[in-house]
Amino acid sequence: MTFAHALKTLAFNAIGGRVRAITGSKATLDDFASPAGDVGLFGPQSMAWRVHAHFTAMMVGGLSSLMVQSLHPRALAAVWDHSDFRHHLKARLGRTAYFVAATTYGSQEMALKAIGQVNAIHANIRGIDLQGQPYVANEPELIRWVHLVEVASFLGAYQHLARQPLSPRECDQYISEMTQVGHLLGAVDLPVTYARTQSELRGFAEVLRFDARAREILDVIQTYPTALHDKPWMTLVLQCAFDLMPPWVLALMGKSPACEVQWHATRLAVQLSAEPVQWMLNEQGVSAIARKRVQAQTGS
Repeated sequence: MTFAHALKTLAFNAIGGRVRAITGSKATLDDFASPAGDVGLFGPQSMAWRVHAHFTAMMVGGLSSLMVQSLHPRALAAVWDHSDFRHHLKARLGRTAYFVAATTYGSQEMALKAIGQVNAIHANIRGIDLQGQPYVANEPELIRWVHLVEVASFLGAYQHLARQPLSPRECDQYISEMTQVGHLLGAVDLPVTYARTQSELRGFAEVLRFDARAREILDVIQTYPTALHDKPWMTLVLQCAFDLMPPWVLALMGKSPACEVQWHATRLAVQLSAEPVQWMLNEQGVSAIARKRVQAQTGS
């Protein structure tokens, strides 16, 4: 082993360790290495593979998504009443990251199994929210809300942080691709364009509330548990997560948009800090392992 190779391996291991510590991920890359030739639900030419490979954008988009999703009282009640994620946020994010990875980069069997497991959990979740409204976790309307917020947040974060954002046509392709997962989870007639997705999200405005529960979720996320040396980076990521939100969502939370100077400064700082992580993941991350699986010849 050359000195350069040893140094690269050391750097990869260090960065990988920080990624696992921050996200709470416990997935093993071996799960994504077989069967040879299996393209999964999307395949390497998809926009889903491209967007979801950007680790920092997914982190920013994921946190932004959680905060916005909590504004729907019935959707929040389903999570609040049937989980303790407020006290184990990192574990929740780790499970979400695994689900996204499994459905994006896993084999078809792995992706469908992950979706089936979520559907099985949702089938047993029901109750009454604080306004006395009944909820069922697998209700198509609630699945629709969660799906729309998630795909809009992931794509918005990618467009905000990627060095080469998607074209308008590619944005619509991403939204269209992701309807496959949303429909398998129980949503119906999901929009297939980015513009329509944004419009439908705005249509939920009347039922959204920034109540005490939503405020607690916001506080929990803003105090995301990280090691001391990771806190400056998380502060930037969280500010970036707010910068993604539409003005009408920020207004509902009682927040004002960042000034233009701060907006650009935060974006640049997050982009720069993302480079070493992305360098490692492009070579050894889940998308790289999945790409090798797809390119492999069965039986070789």
